[in-house]
Amino acid sequence: MTLLPPDLDPELYRRLVSTGGGALCLKMGIEFLELSAERSVATMPVAGNTQVIGLLHGGAHVVLGESLGSISSAIHAGPSRYAVGIEINATHSRSITEGIVTATCSALVLGRTLCTHEIVMTDDQGRRLSTVRMTNMLRDR
Repeated sequence: MTLLPPDLDPELYRRLVSTGGGALCLKMGIEFLELSAERSVATMPVAGNTQVIGLLHGGAHVVLGESLGSISSAIHAGPSRYAVGIEINATHSRSITEGIVTATCSALVLGRTLCTHEIVMTDDQGRRLSTVRMTNMLRDR
C-alpha cells in the first residue's frame, strides 16, 4: 500500500492508480511506498534490469529517479497543473548485481514554476549506489 498525501489531486490519484505509475514502471518492477512533494520512496529489483555483464543498468537508476522526481513534482504542482522534466543527471557510485534498490527522493526546491529533487539509490545495506538530480517545470493545463 502506497502512503499518499491526504490532499492529493483526485485526477493525479486516478492516473497513478489506473497506470500503476506508468507502463515502464510496471515493466521494471518499481513499487511506490511513499509519495509526496517533499519525500517519496520506491523500490526496484535488480533482476530484469541489468545490462549485458549483469550489473544494474545505469539507465534503470535514472528511470527510478525520474519516476520519483516527476511524481513528486506533479504532487507539488497540484490540480490543473502538470510537471515536465527539463533536466536530469546521474552519478553512479557503486554497482549492484542482485537484490533490491531503494530510492529516496527529497525536495531541494519546491517553487511556483520549478521543482528540483535529489534521488538517492541505495542497496539492502544502505550503501549509496547512485544519485540523481532532476528539475521539473510546472505548467498549467
